[in-house]
Amino acid sequence: MKICICGGGSLGHVCAAFFAAQGEDVCILSGHPDNWHHEVTCYDKYDKCYSGHLHCVSSNPQEVVANADIVLLCLPGYLIKNTLERIKPYLHKSSIVGSIVSSTGFFFFAHEVLGNEFSLFGFQRVPFIARVRNYGKDADLLGYKPSVNVAIEPVPNTTEKAEEIRLTLERLFKTPTVLLESFYEASLTNSNPLLHTSRLYTMWHNHDGQPIDKPQMFYADWTDEASEMLIAMDKEFMHLLKVLGVREGAIPPILEYYECKDAPSLTRKIRSIEAFKEIKSPLKATDEGWMPDYSSRYFTEDFPYGLKFIKMLADDKVETPNIDKVFAWGLSKI
Repeated sequence: MKICICGGGSLGHVCAAFFAAQGEDVCILSGHPDNWHHEVTCYDKYDKCYSGHLHCVSSNPQEVVANADIVLLCLPGYLIKNTLERIKPYLHKSSIVGSIVSSTGFFFFAHEVLGNEFSLFGFQRVPFIARVRNYGKDADLLGYKPSVNVAIEPVPNTTEKAEEIRLTLERLFKTPTVLLESFYEASLTNSNPLLHTSRLYTMWHNHDGQPIDKPQMFYADWTDEASEMLIAMDKEFMHLLKVLGVREGAIPPILEYYECKDAPSLTRKIRSIEAFKEIKSPLKATDEGWMPDYSSRYFTEDFPYGLKFIKMLADDKVETPNIDKVFAWGLSKI
C-alpha cells in the first residue's frame, strides 16, 4: 500500500519503520526532510528490529500525498487542522485519512476541513509507545498494545467499507483492532488529556517559582494526590459521556482500565508499568536547578488540544469543577 505519514515525532518514526519493514510504500511529510535517512529503523524491547526503505520524504504535500491509499497523521494537536488544509487538494477520492491520536481534535478538525468527502479513522489510544533515538533515522518501540480501538467513518458509509478499513489497520499494526460505534468514543478519552493534566496540576499548581533540586519521573514518582485528582476528573468525564449518549463501557473508567479499586492502588499500578518507568517529567535545567517546562507538549498539547474538547462539550451540559480548575491552571501556564 502507499502510505503517507504526516509528522516526524516518535510515533511517526516507529510507524514508518514498522510499515516499511512489511514492504509497504512509505512516504513522509516532514518540515525537516533533509534530516531523514533513506532507511528508517525501530527497535522493540525484545531487541526485535523493524527496518525499511522510505520511498519519499518531502515538505511538499503534493509529492507525498498524491496517490496515497492511507494518510496517517502523527502530529501534535496544533498542527492537525493546518495539515489537513495542506493535504486536502492532493487527496484522491478513495484516500483514507486517519490519526494515530484522536484525543487532540482530529475528528473535529477533519469534519470541518474535509467534510464527508473522505474515509476517516482515529485510534482511541495509540497502538505503540514510542521514543525517537536519532531524528530521521531510528526510534524505540517501547511497548505494544494487546488490542486497539478505532473509530471509522467510511465513504461510502457502509458496514462492509468500515470492516475493510478495520482489517487493513489490523494488518498494518499487527494488533487486534476493535471498531468503535462513534467518533466520540475515540475523540474523548481519559488517557492523556486527563492522565497528563491531573499529574501536572498536582505536581506544580503550588510551585513557588523556585528551582527544583531533583528532577521527578513522570510515572515512576506518581503520587496518591495525582491519582485522586485523576479519579475525580474521570468521574466528571464519565458523566459527560452519559449525557452525550456514548454507549456505556466504550470508554472504561480509569479505575476499571487499570484494574484498580482506589487512589493508592492506582498509584502503585501506574508506578509499576515498565514502559512508563523511564519517562521524565517536563523539566528544563537551569544553573540553579530544575524548572517546569511549560513549553513542553505535555502543556501545549494536552491542555489546549486535549482537555479543551472535553471542557468544550461539557459546558452547559454537566458540571466539571475539577476539570475546569485543572484546565484554567494549565492555560495560565502556556
